[in-house]
Order: sequence, then C-alpha cells, then structure tokens
Amino acid sequence: MGSLTEKAVENHKKFYSCSASVLCAAAEETGLTEQEAKAAAAPFAGGRMVKCGAVLAAEYALAKKFGADCPQIKEFESSFMQKNKSLSCRELRGGLRSCRGCVTDAAEILESLIGDEG
Repeated sequence: MGSLTEKAVENHKKFYSCSASVLCAAAEETGLTEQEAKAAAAPFAGGRMVKCGAVLAAEYALAKKFGADCPQIKEFESSFMQKNKSLSCRELRGGLRSCRGCVTDAAEILESLIGDEG
C-alpha cells in the first residue's frame, strides 16, 4: 500500500466521507489544499450522484491532474470494475464491497495511475 492509499484509509478512519478520504489524500498531486479537496468532494459522498463517491473523487483527481478527457479516467473505471463488479454506490454497499474497501481500491488505482504518469 502506497502513501496516497495509506492517507486515504487513515482519512476514512478519521470519519472523512469516502470521497473526501480519497480526494484529500490526493490533494497535493492535484494542486488542491485539503480544505479545497474536502469542499470539492462533498457532493460526491454517500451515493448522492449514484456512482461511488470514492470513484468520483478519484476521477476528479485524475481530471484535475491530466484534464477532463484524459484516458486515465476510463482506465480507472475499468480497473475498479474488475475489482468490484460495479461503480454504483448502492450496488457496492448492497454487499459487493464496504465503503472502506472502495476507498482503498479507489486510492490504490488512483495512486498507480498518478505514479505511472506523474
């Protein structure tokens, strides 16, 4: 587990939302302060946008780093789907994966993509 992933898991243990856990862990790589990352992640939390909040936060981080149409977003989704069989918060929380598991997986995939390109 890399440092971004460790930060994301620690954030989640401190009761950050799934999306804030991931985006705050990636704040430095995306040019955001932790406060900006928390604010940007807020609308993604708790399945409010159907897709898993950890996924949305990772995709936001990739878009901030590489641009909105970057191929890394599709690569991220493909990798997350391979691990979890869904991107939907409701399906994931319905028994496929815990929130902490989604945070961990999203952060690991994000970290690998940022590391590959960053």
